[in-house]
Amino acid sequence: MNISVRHTQYGDAAAIAAIYSQPLVYAATLQLPYPATAVWEKRLSESSDAGSHSLVALVDEEIVGHIYLAASPAVRRRHVATIGMGVSEDFFGQGVGSVLLAAAIDLAENWMAVTRIELEVYADNQPAIGLYRKFGFIDEGIAKDYAFRNGHYVDAMRMARLTRNKP
Repeated sequence: MNISVRHTQYGDAAAIAAIYSQPLVYAATLQLPYPATAVWEKRLSESSDAGSHSLVALVDEEIVGHIYLAASPAVRRRHVATIGMGVSEDFFGQGVGSVLLAAAIDLAENWMAVTRIELEVYADNQPAIGLYRKFGFIDEGIAKDYAFRNGHYVDAMRMARLTRNKP
């Protein structure tokens, strides 16, 4: 399977909304069910500033994954970026997350001078935690009752990749 990555375009909003509307995807993110395309259109138009980047993964020209990279606006944290990612349920475990994460890390570390990439992942999302560890993210702690999901509060793990800890 050939997976390519490109920067998002305004017309990608419906495909990205469709990914985040899948039950296993929104359950693994902070997204709510039934995302509106208009919300993603707004997010994509706002992600074009110098500190934010939004990428999509494509298989046969179909958008199958999305990653968002945002540099910190704080002067003393300009070396830091955060990420959020979603992959279509039909493509779980097929390398899409790895390709997207590698592209975001390359962009952050080799082009944006980012030396620390932060994220939060639900503590019960072992596939995602494994992916992040594979790319050199380290555990930094547990945020108890981090978010409300499917009628219950769930914990999240805080993780970070520092360039000095590259695998």
